[in-house]
This record gives sequence, structure tokens and C-alpha cells, in this order.
Amino acid sequence: MKKVNLIIATGQNNLAMNRTVAQIARHFIHGTKIPEGMLNRVEAGIRAFDPCLSCSTHAVGQMPLHVQLFDAEENLLADVCQN
Repeated sequence: MKKVNLIIATGQNNLAMNRTVAQIARHFIHGTKIPEGMLNRVEAGIRAFDPCLSCSTHAVGQMPLHVQLFDAEENLLADVCQN
């Protein structure tokens, strides 16, 4: 091979994934807790735009997910990990 031009879904859909996660956060976050349902929706939102990302980073059949909630002064309010 001398030249390859790849279009990678993660790079192409990064903006859409970021906007989806932000929209999900606005819907689910009320206060300082991260509800369990939000983690499932974030995973579904990412899978909708990049199914390969989820599979390539999976752990024991699940997509590892780490969600942190910060306030305006960047103080950590909540931290949830799903493996």
C-alpha cells in the first residue's frame, strides 16, 4: 500500500456523539446525582453513532462508562463508573 484514505466513524461522528451526551445530561441531571437510567441512555447514544467504538472498548460484554458531574467552578459533584 502506498496511500490509504480512511473515514473512521469515531472521528466523523464525534460532534454528534458529544451533542447527544450533552442533551441526555440536560434531560437526566437535576441536582447533584447521576441517575442509573442516564448511564444506559449515554451508552445507547454513543452506540447509535459509533457501534464499533462500543465493541472495541468493551469489558466483559459491557461498554465501560465513567461519568463525572462538575459544577461551574469545576468541583466534582458526582462520579459513577459502570464496567
